[in-house]
Amino acid sequence: MESIVANLNKSFGDLPASPPMSLRGGNSLDDYQAAPAFDPELDRITPEYLETYFWGISYLDTQSWRFYLPHLLGYALKNTANPHSNATDSFLSSLRPPDRDPPRFGSLTVAEEQVVVAVLDKLAFSDQSVWQESAQVALEEYWAPGATYR
Repeated sequence: MESIVANLNKSFGDLPASPPMSLRGGNSLDDYQAAPAFDPELDRITPEYLETYFWGISYLDTQSWRFYLPHLLGYALKNTANPHSNATDSFLSSLRPPDRDPPRFGSLTVAEEQVVVAVLDKLAFSDQSVWQESAQVALEEYWAPGATYR
């Protein structure tokens, strides 16, 4: 797992300091409210933040999704055995097709894609993972070689 985390940190080194839309903003959209602007203090990425605003993941535009992607990948790895992580569940759903227009998946570099696949492999095939089924579906549908919807 340490090599996955090292590749994660190395592959996603060029992200902006803040996203166009925060998870908190996406969560507000889910509640039929206007999305508040990103606030560095209120939108500090912590486990509590990810679990509180997990509904916002599906509302993120491509740039914002890429901004949160390394954080969500790392968080998913830390929650391999936690069946109560709504953030991990919502995140794994965001890795399933269809891709968006403009594309989220298609915006990733080869190195970034490899990290996504490594994390999904860990979640899909680790004995302690409670996310095996969700990760396997994401791999089969899009991320694995010969995927159904690739």
